[in-house]
This record gives sequence, structure tokens and C-alpha cells, in this order.
Amino acid sequence: MRGVEYRGLSRIEGPVVVTKRSRGVGFNEVVAVYGRDGRRLGRVVDLSDDYAAIQIFGSNTGLSAHDSRVEFLGKPMELRVGPGLLGRVFNGLGEPSDGYGSIISSDFRDVNGLPINPYARVYPRDFIQTGISAIDGMNTLIRGQKLPIFSGNGLPHNRLAAQIVRQARIIGGGSAAPGGETDAPSESFVIVFCAMGIKYDVARFFLEDFEKSGVLANVVVFLSLADAPSLERLVAPRCALTAAEYLAYERGMHVLVVMTDMTNYCEALREVSSIRGEVPSRKGYPGYLYSDLASLYERAGKIQGSSGSITQLPILTMPNDDISHPIPDLSGYITEGQIVLDRELSQRGVYPPVAGLPSLSRLMKDGIGEGMTREDHKDVSSQLFAAYSKVKSVRNLASIIGEEELSESDKAYLKFGDIFEAEFLSQSETENRSIGETLNLGWKVLARLPREDLLRINKKYIEKYLDGSAG
Repeated sequence: MRGVEYRGLSRIEGPVVVTKRSRGVGFNEVVAVYGRDGRRLGRVVDLSDDYAAIQIFGSNTGLSAHDSRVEFLGKPMELRVGPGLLGRVFNGLGEPSDGYGSIISSDFRDVNGLPINPYARVYPRDFIQTGISAIDGMNTLIRGQKLPIFSGNGLPHNRLAAQIVRQARIIGGGSAAPGGETDAPSESFVIVFCAMGIKYDVARFFLEDFEKSGVLANVVVFLSLADAPSLERLVAPRCALTAAEYLAYERGMHVLVVMTDMTNYCEALREVSSIRGEVPSRKGYPGYLYSDLASLYERAGKIQGSSGSITQLPILTMPNDDISHPIPDLSGYITEGQIVLDRELSQRGVYPPVAGLPSLSRLMKDGIGEGMTREDHKDVSSQLFAAYSKVKSVRNLASIIGEEELSESDKAYLKFGDIFEAEFLSQSETENRSIGETLNLGWKVLARLPREDLLRINKKYIEKYLDGSAG
């Protein structure tokens, strides 16, 4: 149905135009703006008694205050959803960009979805095997969790995310056998991939990786590249999460949502906030950055009455590798942990360069142990964390007094640290380790430590796994 149309604009400020307000206009309503260069879409971002501020998805070239026309369409921005979503590529506004036209469906969903009602949530418990020891063994990912990757410019976060997409499997009930296999069936994910403000070569890397690995038919891609209007970056993750909600809660699928780069999203939010004249907060970001990020992150999880789930893997690059920067700082408060990539490890050739101590999975305790991964998982993880923490302290001491002045015990920890990084943390991009293989590898590196230092492991597990019965 055609909406009310007005001629003339009161003000044009970059991508924001101001016009007289129509009766009944609502916040986030879609607007069509007509200028000399044709029609472009926008959305209502601010309202007063007499005026409406509209964000234009594109440039303001061809718009004039006197001749432009504004049509309020009377609906929010919507995404067409249906069974044909999988295998398709869309732009940041949810419009097909792969040349195959719109999907065949009359089902539209408001992209401005709401966080899941806490009362309807099902607590996440199912273990997700990524095949990466640094994650599975020490920072376990759980189905329905939101676990961001904190990275920096030049670090291999894209390679790590692509590897997780290829290898991620949900492991059902049952425990890993001593040889590393599990007696439980596994379920694969469908992927919703959302790119915001990334360069074309990065987008090409992901698309080619999906195609080579054979998962492209199970992927929905939303691309808002660096040359697209910055305002499009604010809509792209909402379109992606709307598609994920349809696949998870109506089609009963397990959906893994990869969003990169959340820093570009926040930069677009800061840009729009500045244009609108809002009072800035930390480092110029708007004061509502926390609630805005929460409106995206909290759309992950499992809900009662649905067999599907949404697991989020947002990627953000920390400006100047500063983990206290507002974007990683606030993301850490909202999400259930973080995978932090370490520049020093990367420079030493360790892949994936997952930092042992800053990384954390807050839901790990609820998805590991007997019946889920293996009985010794919690103890092995705890001991690896404790030993690697001691390694960091010994390395700092050695840098002051010299390695030759260390005690024999400290030298043993230095050797442990080198072996831990070379054998446990390091693996190739094609190596897919089962949880049993990861835990056995953990025992192998822990065997380098004095037996009396293994204080965090139950003695029965030491007898069972360290004395050779586990191989």
C-alpha cells in the first residue's frame, strides 16, 4: 500500500534529511526519497512534533531541498524469508546481490527483532566441537552461546572463523572414548555470515572458502562492503539475525552466525550519532552503544518449544590491540566470554594465536564433563590454565635475571610453555581434532611437569590417563 508523500526537505545534513512529519509516522519506519537520481530508501531515526529525521541508505547526491519528494511507506524495514534463503548472497539491506533475483516467498519479517525473553530461554548446555584445541580444550563453545573473537589488524581472525565454520559440530550425549572418538552422534550447522565494512578481498576469501569446503549451499551471506554506504552497516547484522531466527526457530535448524567486523559497525554508529548531534560518550561513541550492541548479541540462544538454536561468533578488531577500548569492553560485558588473539604468539608463528589467559568461556562449565565431553575435561583445562599462568611468570622472571639463574622447577615450566604452544595451541588450518584427541594432547604436555605440581587434577584421572592407559 502506498504511503503519504511530501514534497520538499527542510534540511540536508550528509546522509540525514529532515522533512515535515506525517501523522502516524513511527520510529524505524521505511521511507522512499525521490531526487534527480531516482529513488533511494531510508528510515526514520528521530521524531519531533512537526519534523522527522531520515537516514538515507546511500549518498545524498541529486537531492535538493525544494524538488525532492519523501514517501512514508508505513512499515518497518523487512526481510523476505523462506526455504530459498540458503545458498544466497544479499547486500546489507537484505536485497539479493548474486544475480538470481528474490527468493520465492511472501513471508516478510521485521528486521528490528527483539532480544529473546529470558523466561523463554533454554540454558545452553550442548558442547560444540570446533576441532581447535585452544577452544575445545580450554574455552569451550556451547550451543546457543555468544562468544566473540577479539582480534587486531593483521591477525588471522578471518582464517580462524573460516576454520570454525568448516569444522563446527554439535556433539550429542555420550562421552569421548580414550582413543579420542565419541560415541555420540553429531549435528552440523547452517551458517549465516554477515560482513560489515570489510574489504572485497576479505569477503572473497570467505566465499571461496565456503565453496571449496562444500558448505556454501548451507550458508546465507549478507555483504555490506567497505564501499557501501556506512548506514548500511547498521542494517546488515539485523537482516542477518532475522534470517537466523527464521531458520532456527521456524525451520528447527542449528544456526551459527558469524559477524565481522563489529568494530566497523560501531564506527558507523558513531558516525550517525555525530551527524545527529548527539552528546558523545567514551571516545566519541554514543552513550547507547552498550544497549545497541546488546540488541544484537541478545538475539542468540535457544528457546522453549523449538529444536533450533542460534550461536553467535562476532569478530571485532581492537583498535591498537586495546582490550579496554569501549567496543571490546562492552562486548565482553554482554557476551559469555571471548577468544582473544595474541600478536606475540602470531609473530612467533603460532596458529591459531589464542591467548591462554585473557580468553574465557563463561558457559564452559555447563557443557563439559562426563556424558558431554569426557570426565577429565574440567581438571585438564584447569591444570593447563594454572601451568601456563606459571609459565608467564617464569618468562618475566627470566627476562630480568636470565634463564641460567632459574631453578630447575622454573626451567621445567619454561620447557612446558614451549611445548604447550608448539603442540597444543598450534595446529594447521586443515587439522580437525576431536575432543578426545585434544584432551590426550593436553595430558601429553602436562606429563612434562613434575607429578607433584598437578594439584588441580583428581588422582584417579592421573592414574587413568597419565600412566599410559589412555595411550
